[in-house]
Amino acid sequence: MARPRSEDKRNAILAAATEVVAAHGPSAPTARISRAAGVAEGTLFTYFDDKDALLNELYLALKRDVRDTLMAGYPASASLVDRARHVWNRYVDWGASQPAKHRAMAQLAVSDRVTAQCRELGSAMLAEVEALVHGVAWRGEMADQPPAFAAAILMALAETTMGFVQREPDEAERYRRAGFDAFWRAVSKE
Repeated sequence: MARPRSEDKRNAILAAATEVVAAHGPSAPTARISRAAGVAEGTLFTYFDDKDALLNELYLALKRDVRDTLMAGYPASASLVDRARHVWNRYVDWGASQPAKHRAMAQLAVSDRVTAQCRELGSAMLAEVEALVHGVAWRGEMADQPPAFAAAILMALAETTMGFVQREPDEAERYRRAGFDAFWRAVSKE
């Protein structure tokens, strides 16, 4: 008789996969993930059909984590700049405080092991944030550019800001504010 699955064990595998993918990329062997989770390699496959299933589930778990972080306290009725600042600050704080999750997400975002369907699900989770970024891009200096370009600028500035926040945590507020101001000036006419 098969043992019942444990949510704690599944979460431990996902947490270990986060660390391993962050450090070694999606090509890291499942044996390394199993060891980091403290489970036998066969146990990993009790919870996930194969490595691709694990990586896709990890991608979605990280997207959920980002969404939950960004949307906590989201000021839906605030001005565009205040909503954008909220998302910016929450995203920078998430990435700076959880570098393994951030690196794992970056690795998975460019991995061909994450399916198109999984990417669509991840995108749907962040639909409100994507609409906000597109709304910002369509009204300012970037109005004639593809919204993905404005999003890429946002991500590049966020990555730079996260790095400085990690190196100088006592200056976190200064760097968050300066990074957001640079983004806002780049995409807005305000």
